[in-house]
This record gives sequence, structure tokens and C-alpha cells, in this order.
Amino acid sequence: MGLFDPRIRRHLIADQGEVVIDEVRKHWTSLVGSTLEMFGGLIVLLLAFVVPPQAWWVPAAVGGAIVLHGWWRMLGRHMDRFVITNMRVFRVHGILSQRIATMPLSRILDISVHKPIIGRIFGYGHFVFESAAQEQGLREIRFVGDPDERGLTIQRVIQQSGLRGRPQQPDAPLPMPQAAPWPGFVERGPRDDERRDDERRQQATQPIDPVDPDRASTAPIDLPR
Repeated sequence: MGLFDPRIRRHLIADQGEVVIDEVRKHWTSLVGSTLEMFGGLIVLLLAFVVPPQAWWVPAAVGGAIVLHGWWRMLGRHMDRFVITNMRVFRVHGILSQRIATMPLSRILDISVHKPIIGRIFGYGHFVFESAAQEQGLREIRFVGDPDERGLTIQRVIQQSGLRGRPQQPDAPLPMPQAAPWPGFVERGPRDDERRDDERRQQATQPIDPVDPDRASTAPIDLPR
């Protein structure tokens, strides 16, 4: 904490329930250049003991400036943070004056991970974001430790927020077209079928008149010739 701490928590939208999922610091390999610069400045400072007494201040001033510049670069790496929340990703960087670049999760279209050969050896990579609107400061995030796992973390947050992979509702079935009735066709309902069944039952239950042989006609039948 203190002056040289980015204080990420104060940038959260706490009243909307925003929480930090992951806070990404620069990988230690990003400090190699500034460390070597400070080491070189110390060597120049030591030259103040071997130069003539009248010129001691020259290596002291040059060496001190180099050490101070290297320390400033190292502090800038320390203050540079990439934050993943449940609502967005944002980057906070700057020492005396801070700059904040924000990208909502809904605008992230694709995340590319670039791992150079040295990055594959030491376990770091660079994020390249493709978004609906290119945000300054979030186009590329360099020196991300464990980039594969952190890329998966961003994908999980996007999936859990429901911005991707929503199951599509099945389309409602289309009504079957009805064929036009034939001319003279009369559609019958269930009542017509019941009435027809009743008529058949009545005909089946009617008694049949017995045939009297004495009253039967015995007249000859003329057949056509």
C-alpha cells in the first residue's frame, strides 16, 4: 500500500456487485531490462573512485541518472496491472498520473495469445484483444504470466455472464397446410357419426315379418324370351 500501489479496489463498481476475478501483474522477465540498466548505472557510479578527483562528479551524475531511470522503469512495471472482473477487464498504469482503460466483457470478440520462444521457456505471453470497438491501452497486454490459464479465466467469466453460448430457442413448428375440400364435400362432425350409428342400430333391432306360405302368390312368372 501507499503512494506506489495502484489500489485496484477503488476502481470497482461496488454498488453493482463487481468483484475482482484475477489481478495480473507483469511477469518478472519484464524487469530484466530495468534491472540491467540499474546494474550498469552502479558500474558507472563506481568509476567515480578511479577517475581524477576533479572529475568524480561526471560518472556520479551519469551513473546516478542511469540508476534512477532504471528504478523508474521498474516502478512503472510494478504499477501496471491488468484486472479481470465479473463485468469487464481494465488496465491501470502510470506512476504519478494514472491511466485507466476499460473494456466490457460484451465487447470482447476474440483473445489471441502470443508466446515467443523465450516466453514459452519462462512461462509468459502477450494478450491481443479483438473487440467491437478498439480500446486504447487494451489492444495488447504484454508480459502476462501463465497466459493460457488466464485466457481460459476470461472465457469462463464471459460464459458465466451469459454473453456467449446461450442456447437458442427452437423454432415453433409451422402449421400444416390444409388441403382445399372437394366440390360438394360436406365435412361431418362427431354428431353426424353418432346419428348414423343410431339409425343402423334401429334398423338392426326392427322385427322382420314372418312369411305365410298360404298367402304366397303361385302365379307363373313370365320370363323374357
